Amino acid sequence: MEAINTALSIAGSDCSGGAGIQADLKTFSAHGVFGMSAVTSVVAENTFRVIEYQDMRPDIIEKQIDAVFEDIPPDAVKIGMLSCPPTMLAVAGRLKAWKPKNVVLDPVMYAKNGSALMEEGAIDTLIAQVVPLADFITPNIPEAEKIAGMKIKSRDDMKEAAKRIHAMGCRAVVVKGGHGEGDATDILFDGANFHEYSAARIETKHTHGTGCTFSSAIASNLALGFDSRKSLELAKEYITAAIKKAPQLGKGNGPVQHFHAVKHFHAM
Repeated sequence: MEAINTALSIAGSDCSGGAGIQADLKTFSAHGVFGMSAVTSVVAENTFRVIEYQDMRPDIIEKQIDAVFEDIPPDAVKIGMLSCPPTMLAVAGRLKAWKPKNVVLDPVMYAKNGSALMEEGAIDTLIAQVVPLADFITPNIPEAEKIAGMKIKSRDDMKEAAKRIHAMGCRAVVVKGGHGEGDATDILFDGANFHEYSAARIETKHTHGTGCTFSSAIASNLALGFDSRKSLELAKEYITAAIKKAPQLGKGNGPVQHFHAVKHFHAM
């Protein structure tokens, strides 16, 4: 039998299927990676609103992570929604115990419609406990502003924020440019050099779950053995195509097309 690469998503769920655990598993599958999950929060949401979310108990989060690592150790770990300090501490504790390679942290703070998905006072715990465990952290501009403690209005500001976040202990930072002006340019800082990845901005409202999908694509490529720069380059290509081919679902910010490279069969 041919060996298969594996990845674990530690994140919140999205019952409408476009973001969170559901988006992560679809992205892993689209890359030929076997996906597993540890649910941190159950989120009742759709494309235009977050109704409510309920956090899982810290011990059940820990037990999900243990269940995966003791049986099918992942080649990469993607971390998404961590809504509160107890959740962050549970995840950080198990990552310190299992010491996985290729940890990608997407610091989810807001849903696409602006609803908060992280408690306001939890950012300090994220910085102290989770950021230092990440090989990659993938904040968008509003998230980078919160973590770095500064306003971002230019490419130079993005670079300064990336340097500040890198100094918090992670191995590489990608400040995403989707919230900026002009081309969608992401800036990678690896501790030594900056690298820019640009794509033409796509005028669409269908961007639900793009952050989850992008970070999962990076994790997938790392699991497949690509280096950090190539993983990011491939993930950028994947998310750009996924946005372009969004299936136009929902009344609000619809999901992207995770399986854009897979042939579809439609009923007659």
